Amino acid sequence: MKFKDLREFIELLEQRGELRRVSAPVSCELEIAEIADRMAKGGGPALLFDHVTGYDTPVVIGLFASEQRMAWALGVERLEELVERFHNLLELVQGPPEGLMNKLRTLGRLVQLGSFQPKTVTRAPCQQVVLQGDQVDLFKFPILQCWPMDGGRFITLPLVITKDPQTGTQNYGIYRMQVFDRCTTGMHWQTHKVGARHYRLGREQGVERLEVAVALGGDPATIWTGSAPLPPDLDEMALAGFIRQEAVDLVRAKTVDLLVPAQAEMVLEGYVIPGEERPEGPFGDHTGYYSMPEPYPVFHITCITHRRQPIYPTTIVGRPPSEDYWMGKVTERLFLPVIRLVLPEVVDINMPAEGVFHNLVLVSIKKEYPGQARKVMYGLWGMGLMSLAKTIIVVDHFVNVQDPSEVAWRVANNLDPARDLVLATGPLDDLDHASATPKFGGKLGIDATRKGPEEGYTRQWPPDIVMSPEIKALVDRRWAEYGIDVGAPGRRQP
Repeated sequence: MKFKDLREFIELLEQRGELRRVSAPVSCELEIAEIADRMAKGGGPALLFDHVTGYDTPVVIGLFASEQRMAWALGVERLEELVERFHNLLELVQGPPEGLMNKLRTLGRLVQLGSFQPKTVTRAPCQQVVLQGDQVDLFKFPILQCWPMDGGRFITLPLVITKDPQTGTQNYGIYRMQVFDRCTTGMHWQTHKVGARHYRLGREQGVERLEVAVALGGDPATIWTGSAPLPPDLDEMALAGFIRQEAVDLVRAKTVDLLVPAQAEMVLEGYVIPGEERPEGPFGDHTGYYSMPEPYPVFHITCITHRRQPIYPTTIVGRPPSEDYWMGKVTERLFLPVIRLVLPEVVDINMPAEGVFHNLVLVSIKKEYPGQARKVMYGLWGMGLMSLAKTIIVVDHFVNVQDPSEVAWRVANNLDPARDLVLATGPLDDLDHASATPKFGGKLGIDATRKGPEEGYTRQWPPDIVMSPEIKALVDRRWAEYGIDVGAPGRRQP
């Protein structure tokens, strides 16, 4: 399953009943957001609004707002298929294979991986129309205001492209952009993201203008990779090519020295002046709270290119679960094998919607020695953007961390607060409003694993209550004889 561009993905969703066209006139100020939020929280389809009041450009929203749509977006029927492929790739690069045949297989797979590197083309749909000078006007496009207290309209699904001033490596990230006027926006580069690092490097090196491009739309795998927390030296477009099993076409932007996705619907080109900042916000954020005004860089748009009849892709965040939850869930699943490379005792991980990614991480481990749960906590806090996790709960391997109810039951029963709480301090997400100081504060680790004598537990740990398999099988066989007028319910086992 491959998608050349956003339109092919929209067509598939429509064919499979996962997208509805709305022909009634709607407003891009709050109305579309309310409709889309109801769909996301109610399990509804993606929406394509053909008639946005005052605009000729249709709006598509909710493309990734379910596990199934997210799987299709990445070219598979089930996300587990992609996880397995990713796991196989990691095994490939861990070390030299043993034996001649394995070496040959590895060589072949590496050659195949090389074919997924992005390729540069000279002509692209995203540049069918070129607007410069006085023609640049963001207000010609149906950019949403999502929540009543938002500071204005926000571009919420942009693929922001920057270049490392030292290495020249491009980075792609999704950062919200508040529209200030017809040709300037805010650039919400959070402290720990790669775009912010490029901005700081440019400022340190005295760069007068940091060139920036922003792609809207493109094939769904390319859009998603902007949200993936990749290391700075790992090319998001190579990952997108690996996911879609086909190289991503890039084209050189018209006015900046950057490569942009050729199949995008629109591209904004311009620059940021290091040191120039202005208040951005408020914005109804994915935490479920407004992020309040803070100074962020200003993006100056000097050129807009787009398809002849573009579609404007967008999303809405807010109190979870929203569309971004499903996008983040893919990251959780794909990066579990990466975590296991460093912490092999980890069995599974869950970042539930209520934890808004950085507030709560549930981890199950195969515990083999005392203190291992704490080792995992500190290991995760030292791993990339996992360093922003505020609360980590560790349970035993047989606990289903995908069931928060079971985790809560285990924690409530197994926790001795005097023994099992780990308090630490460290970096926090820019959006965390609970800490006394921005971007730094307290962290909590909870060890809800079984304890033994080496951890000071001198009593006998009680076994779980579980019915014997023989009696369960007996009741299953005889259920109809009992005359109970309901189907045989299954008992949830620990």
